[in-house]
Amino acid sequence: MKYTSSTTEVPDAPAVPRHVAIIMDGNGRWATKRFLPRVAGHAKGVDAVRTVVESCARRGVEYLTLFAFSSENWRRPEEEVSLLMRLFVKALEGEVSKLHANNIRLRVVGDLSRADQKLQDMIAAAERKTAANSRMTLTICFNYGGRWDIMQAIGQMVKSHPGATDFSEAQLAPHLVMAYAPEPDLFIRTGGEQRISNFLLWQLAYTELFFTDTYWPDFSAACLDEAIASYQHRERRFGRTGAQLAEKAS
Repeated sequence: MKYTSSTTEVPDAPAVPRHVAIIMDGNGRWATKRFLPRVAGHAKGVDAVRTVVESCARRGVEYLTLFAFSSENWRRPEEEVSLLMRLFVKALEGEVSKLHANNIRLRVVGDLSRADQKLQDMIAAAERKTAANSRMTLTICFNYGGRWDIMQAIGQMVKSHPGATDFSEAQLAPHLVMAYAPEPDLFIRTGGEQRISNFLLWQLAYTELFFTDTYWPDFSAACLDEAIASYQHRERRFGRTGAQLAEKAS
């Protein structure tokens, strides 16, 4: 597909968001509130991922992007990081066949060089297996950071245009790790925090933002519907006036 930038072209504003991006926050706090170890919250969060993937597919969302592990998450305690890696492996082992059976394509983006070879091989195999699926694209951002994405894209752009000193968005866009997807229509962050935390910095320029106090393990299909309903009541102007939108609709 052709990647279009919301700062250079006016994209469609579908009633059902074409692309939903989510920061899945609150796993550890969910567990602590229940006097459980933080790792229990991460394990429970996998169930919420399954629910949201199924719910988005049923509602006609074409792209779902989940922030699973940021480039800053390596700062967490070593034991927690190790468990998150094991959970990722377990999820790949248990869920890829289900994704494939439901015609869902899996992509994993980020700096995968820090993952061990087994995990890298599993990711590559999962992407190959689901590559031709077309119902929905599920993207997992792993060891991903928005600033890293922009910097690696700039590096590739410069290499592909040797000697050039002046560049455009159109030249940069193909090198972003999610160049295969439209910019998100709806961003959701669970867990009560209201920031985007280095997630899809370039792509979220005109995305509608939705924040909820619900911890990720408790995020349900009904919670997703609440976020989509909020999105549907937004006036997406993309720099235009409300009068222009009304004129276009009439």
